Order: sequence, then structure tokens, then C-alpha cells
Amino acid sequence: MVKDSTGGQRAQGEPAVLGQGLRVVGRVRGEGDLRVEAQVDGDITVSGQLLVAGSARITGAVAAESVIVSGLLEGDVNANGSVAIEAAGKVRGDIHASEVSLEDGGGLEGSIEADFELPEELA
Repeated sequence: MVKDSTGGQRAQGEPAVLGQGLRVVGRVRGEGDLRVEAQVDGDITVSGQLLVAGSARITGAVAAESVIVSGLLEGDVNANGSVAIEAAGKVRGDIHASEVSLEDGGGLEGSIEADFELPEELA
């Protein structure tokens, strides 16, 4: 078990959680994974995976290793790895990542800039 920032304990490897019913105003930064179920008005930066749950409403830029969106995200997304917008997810902002996926029903209002290499026959 590891202690979270409030002194509580969570199992190692479990994401930190901003729970449903919370409203956070200001920047959120942290190490490891983060699951957001809350309303956040501000930028979020984490070193691991950011999961934007279906109940989440984020207004601000996000940066993470990877991002999964099931809720509403209004802001630019920067990921070192992948960004996945699930069926119920909506992103209003530009995405910069090495891989982007959009499920049927998911929404994107913005542009995608992906860092990848084209196969030799397409280059």
C-alpha cells in the first residue's frame, strides 16, 4: 500500500481518483495514473494514464502518458502515447499524440497531430 496526498492508502498501481461530486478549480499535477470523475476547471498534468470517466467534465488542457476519454474534455490534449475517445466521450480541442482512436459515437471538435512514421511504401 502507498499513501496518497491526503494520507489515505491505496494499493500500489491503483490510480488516484478525483471522485464524482467534487469540483476542482485550479491546476492538478501528479505522478502516476489519475481517474477523473469530477468537474475540473483547470489544467491536468500526470506522468501516467489519465482516465476521464463518463461523469467527468474537464475544462483545461491535459498532458499525460496516455489519455482515455469517456466524459467531456474541453481543452487541448498532449500525450506521449495514445489518446482514445470512447463512444460516450467528447473532446473539444486539439490532440497531439502518437496514436489516436475514436469509437463510434465519440466526438472530436478540433485537430489531430500525430507523431508516427509512415511505412516506406507511403513515404
